[in-house]
Amino acid sequence: QVQLVESGGGLVQPGGSLTLSCAASGSIFRINAMGWYRQAPGKERELVAVITSASTTNQADSVKGRFTISRENGKNTVYLQMNSLKPEDTAVYYCNANIQRNAWVGTTIHWGQGTQVTVSS
Repeated sequence: QVQLVESGGGLVQPGGSLTLSCAASGSIFRINAMGWYRQAPGKERELVAVITSASTTNQADSVKGRFTISRENGKNTVYLQMNSLKPEDTAVYYCNANIQRNAWVGTTIHWGQGTQVTVSS
């Protein structure tokens, strides 16, 4: 069984910073891409940023220049450094990982439980 656990959410003022972490644990042979998504009230879940196993990254236009995704492969952990936060960044943030559990099976997508980020004065 695989589990993704997020941490680091909270309340921050506009212009502030937060760093989210997501650690994968359990039966893991290989982790391919990892990513962060977010869902604001009344809106669909959207991609924020993604990072491949080779550390190639891509971000949504709305966060480029403000958010940075990174990973520590030895710790099966992905991070999202969020700077210059805006009220419109308020959402539940979910991490996501494409995981192969052993050498004989394909990959499956796993999700964390979500962490709330609120940007407000």
